[in-house]
Amino acid sequence: MIELGKYQLLEVCKKTDFGIYLCEPGSDKSHTVLLPQKEVPEGTQLNDKITVFVYKDSEDREIATTAKVPLTVGELAVLRVKEVTKIGAFLDWGLSKDLLLPFKEQTAKISEGDEVLVSLYVDKSNRLCATMKVYDLLYTNSNYKKGDTVSGIVYEIIEAFGAFVAVDNKYSALIPKKELFKPLKIGDIVEARVIEVRDDGKLTLSLRDRSYIQMDYDAAVILKILKEAGGYLPYHDKTDAAVIKNKFQMSKKAFKRAIGKLYKEGAIIIEEDGIRLKNKP
Repeated sequence: MIELGKYQLLEVCKKTDFGIYLCEPGSDKSHTVLLPQKEVPEGTQLNDKITVFVYKDSEDREIATTAKVPLTVGELAVLRVKEVTKIGAFLDWGLSKDLLLPFKEQTAKISEGDEVLVSLYVDKSNRLCATMKVYDLLYTNSNYKKGDTVSGIVYEIIEAFGAFVAVDNKYSALIPKKELFKPLKIGDIVEARVIEVRDDGKLTLSLRDRSYIQMDYDAAVILKILKEAGGYLPYHDKTDAAVIKNKFQMSKKAFKRAIGKLYKEGAIIIEEDGIRLKNKP
């Protein structure tokens, strides 16, 4: 059986001036697919076997290619958005016909030039399409452990939960809402720290480093903002956590650690209604 969206070993059953027709080895040759002449390996003869990828051309005809495509049915790959139209987005996957990503398969609004993680599937009309709904396709058997630094792409954001990340473009991970101290969007590449490997193998991530390392960075951020504000800021350990997060892009706990560090180093004075540079510039 010749299948769309997959690499298959097919047999040469007919030669023409414009290419060769391939069929499934041992079949009755009633189902054939064209491999254009420009892609036919030199010296190919009848009954030879060739590995090809099968898709549909712009006229909705099955066609074979020897080109290497970035993904097959059920697999995952990051592709660039080439164009957004009334029926969906078209993705560049290296073939003459771009890959359709229907609106109903998009998890967020995307624009030309965006990079998105997608999977390939065959729709009800027997066409190859892409989907951004990849949660159930991600693996949960990585070798990563707590404390490891990983890299991945943000593929979905759900406000109530956080940012969903595909580590190495294939492993399931989540940056919980409480760990999001800077805005992210779909397609962002993030470096994060594994803070938990769940029982089901999924990873929980944080964008922040270990506290003793992160504290130095947080202290530097606060000091910079303090200097830019003229030496005084109306923020302290009683300030609402949401206000702290919005102003400094860190949790209230991290803020308190950092100002404690600056106080011990003699860089600031902690007052009842805020913090002040000890030696105002």
